[in-house]
Amino acid sequence: MPLDRTIPVGVLGAGAMGSGIARVAAAYGHPVVVLDANADQMDRARADMERALSRDVERGKIGAAAAGALLDRVGYAGESGASGMEAFRDCGLVVEAIVERLDAKRDAFTRLERSVPPDCVLATNTSSLSVSSIASACKRPERVLGVHFFNPAPVMPLVEIIPGVTTAPATLASVRALVDAWGKTTVVAADTPGFIVNRIARPFYGESIRMLEEGVADAATMDWAMREIGGFRMGPFELMDFIGHDVNFSVTRSVFEAFFYDPRYKPSFTQQRLVEAGFLGKKSGRGFYDYRDGATKPAPDTDRARGATIVERIVCMLINEAADAVFLRVATPADIDLAMTKGVNYPKGLLAWSDEMGAARVVDLLGALQAEYGEDRYRASPLLKRMAREGRRFF
Repeated sequence: MPLDRTIPVGVLGAGAMGSGIARVAAAYGHPVVVLDANADQMDRARADMERALSRDVERGKIGAAAAGALLDRVGYAGESGASGMEAFRDCGLVVEAIVERLDAKRDAFTRLERSVPPDCVLATNTSSLSVSSIASACKRPERVLGVHFFNPAPVMPLVEIIPGVTTAPATLASVRALVDAWGKTTVVAADTPGFIVNRIARPFYGESIRMLEEGVADAATMDWAMREIGGFRMGPFELMDFIGHDVNFSVTRSVFEAFFYDPRYKPSFTQQRLVEAGFLGKKSGRGFYDYRDGATKPAPDTDRARGATIVERIVCMLINEAADAVFLRVATPADIDLAMTKGVNYPKGLLAWSDEMGAARVVDLLGALQAEYGEDRYRASPLLKRMAREGRRFF
């Protein structure tokens, strides 16, 4: 069936991400059905959506009638007598947004395929797992692809579209066109660990923790430098506290393992110990910062010369990842810069930033770090070195 406004859309998983995707699809006009193994979670999801839309009505972001109509378009499995995967029997697209475990996703797709029409497209919202592996659980893997939203899905504009090895070109084209119609900004990424954003962003966290461990600066100073000098909306430590160290560490470890333990993505003991201690960030009251009542946030050292060195080291590591993603054909330069600005709100595209600094400057700094530490984590991308030699730019 054609992927247009009339098709019913299914969402498997009623957590924050699944509920957000359901809201995006319903806002476009689709009838949506949401299924979660936990009936209580579906009740919470419905109540959360009602509250969120009520707030948007109060703020004038949506009219009361439109909000009511949107809610009416979202149904929850069991309400119409259908339960389990058969709730998706009339869907033209089902988006899976369950736990980030390969075994769970493969099992879900095997069961999904038995219940949906032959031409229903199956999409996974995985943030870092292999789309090809998930698709291989299906008899018709050509209709499976990755559609990675960012949280919160109704707010964040970026969606990474990831074709697996077996994804049909027509499936990729039709799904990208539909998600574009939903008002999202789409980029196409190769089926490699972390895709674009979660791969390239690793040094924002990892190199910052490394400098903290070395005593280069404290968390407050580095956060200040990245905000005030680098132009980032949040510094790395406050962002990790906001995301949750359990989530951030899990993604880092997943990418590290998926890249066969490439040292560029090595997780840190510092963050692991925070997770083990239950210091998960804002949601637990403590992380790199103390969020409990009466706690005082430490003051940064606002020496701008020192801050500029911090920013340069982290940004050069990010640029190197972005350049290597181009080199390994993960995505186009334009899609990479678009992904980092729209997906994680970077102040500018990293490849455009490289053009501003000059590839030679980036390669020189990475070379100095590699010479000092003797670690492969600082190796410069072959593409970046070539561009430095030839004086070329990405744009």
